[in-house]
Amino acid sequence: MNTEEILTLYDDQERKNSTHPSYRREEAGPVVRHVSKDPSRLSFIIYTDLNEDNADKAIREQIDWYQTEVSGYGFEWKTYDHDRPADLKTRLLAQGFAGDEAEALLVIDLLDCPEVYLQPVTTDVRQISDGAQIADVAAIQEQVYGRSFDWLERQLQENIAQEPDFWSIYIAYVDGVAACAAWTSFPSGSSFAGLWGGATLSQYRRRGLYTAVVAARAQEALDRGYRFLMVDAGEMSRPILEKRGFKLLTHTTPFTWTSERGN
Repeated sequence: MNTEEILTLYDDQERKNSTHPSYRREEAGPVVRHVSKDPSRLSFIIYTDLNEDNADKAIREQIDWYQTEVSGYGFEWKTYDHDRPADLKTRLLAQGFAGDEAEALLVIDLLDCPEVYLQPVTTDVRQISDGAQIADVAAIQEQVYGRSFDWLERQLQENIAQEPDFWSIYIAYVDGVAACAAWTSFPSGSSFAGLWGGATLSQYRRRGLYTAVVAARAQEALDRGYRFLMVDAGEMSRPILEKRGFKLLTHTTPFTWTSERGN
């Protein structure tokens, strides 16, 4: 498959028809939104079918809906560079959304998977599920990014209890120390397994831990019959992944609208 075909499949499976155990999926005309079950977390919009004539009205309707129907923090409108209308980002800013940094949507076709991800993983990478180890995942994120990830620990615990096949969680250890953590989503009805996390403590970087954790997840995805791995990559991870065979599909940019409760 070429990148255009993969992107079309991604739009259908991972945007238009996706589901997530922590969110309630709703269709509102040309907008697909996911409402967080946790009021302290952002809801999100990930798919729209808009044009120059209806975009402003749709944006206003989503703000009005959130203000009147949802008692929560706010919501994220995740845009993709090929979304219509071409000036959607400008329209969101004009209606009070705050833009964040763009990320690269990368994929790898597991039918043509680089050998680096197929070799036996010799690093101490463990698939984990119990509470203490999930707490280690949040602790690594907190040390790397300098903010609380209590919500992540809570969400992973709840998701595993409710839908144990949706997430797989991995930690790479160095001399018994939890040094790198990542997790993978395995949505039903999709060809795409999603890579999330991938944070490594600074003192353990440049040891191949990130690549080892990607390899462990790639091998599980193959075993489970998924065709693609996908990841929203930031500036730190993108060069590593592209060097190892991931291809750019498009860029994504999140825009956040925050309710008065969140200000």
